Amino acid sequence: MSDTFEASRKRSDDIRADLPINPQNYTMLTGDRPTGRLHLGHYFGSILNRVALQNLGVTTYVLIADYQVITDRDTTANIQDNVYNMVMDYLAAGIDPARTPIFAHSAVPEANQLMLPFLSLVSEAELQRNPTVKAEQEASGHALTGLLLTYPVHQACDILFCKGNIVPVGKDQLPHIELTRLIARRFNERYGAVFPEPEGVLSDAIEIPGLDGRKMSKSYGNSIMLGATPEETAKLIKKSQTDSERTITFDRENRPGVSALLTTAALCTGRTEEDIAAEIGEAGAGALKRYVTESVNDYLEPHRARRAQYECDLDYVRDVLNEGNRRMSQIARETLAEVREAMGMVY
Repeated sequence: MSDTFEASRKRSDDIRADLPINPQNYTMLTGDRPTGRLHLGHYFGSILNRVALQNLGVTTYVLIADYQVITDRDTTANIQDNVYNMVMDYLAAGIDPARTPIFAHSAVPEANQLMLPFLSLVSEAELQRNPTVKAEQEASGHALTGLLLTYPVHQACDILFCKGNIVPVGKDQLPHIELTRLIARRFNERYGAVFPEPEGVLSDAIEIPGLDGRKMSKSYGNSIMLGATPEETAKLIKKSQTDSERTITFDRENRPGVSALLTTAALCTGRTEEDIAAEIGEAGAGALKRYVTESVNDYLEPHRARRAQYECDLDYVRDVLNEGNRRMSQIARETLAEVREAMGMVY
């Protein structure tokens, strides 16, 4: 891609500085794949930022990317349950459905229909070069399906159908944004100005470690789920990997298990890892795990209390999703009409 990382970071920094001043100028699309339950990594890594942008007055949309589950999975078992639980966690975290529609891929066919013209705007070589697709293929162990190869184009449909102009991303996702910008630019040049060229807003959130020191991930089984009970959380933390050294110190490289626990506690308490390590000192891993368990459970208690209310009112959860689907379908129909007009396909 033509833009360097430094140029992308500069644009991202400029946008982040402007967001509190001119929130009305921005439309954000973000979301998750419903491959399992949401965990602390999602919460600190992205959900809190979505809530903050919503509360600033940015136009925000949250996508549950159910179609993208089958990019690298052979089954959609449990997908409905995963989707409803995602909605519960979004609501409990502070996403306000009146301001931020929550919707699903499969319920907005007009947005997915943009795949056809968009695919004509990119070459096979450009799709093959995308490093994120290669990484996802290797991680899944699957053959490169047509859907996985065109995954970045599908993401471009998600962003552009609602005229999104900012997308919160990590550095590794910038190639997706660059391809979306390329698609928007080529469409506008070929058919007429319809789409903005969106910018990736780089997150300054640290990578949330799982309980084994690796990245927190549903597939690694090292995650603290937002909807877990206090007892389940305690059991998971108790089983987490540490090491034989008794004195607790923060050293990500040489003591990944201990350091992951310290980071988890730091995020939940607002303290530093070093401060917590110094306090526990020679009390050892058992004391550290007890402290982490208490910190996580105390932090998540309000979230879990709100979530429990939604668990008892599944009709409301369905209503939120149905209303989000309805609102986004209307937006998608309007955008698709603009696309047809620009392409001369109005009959």
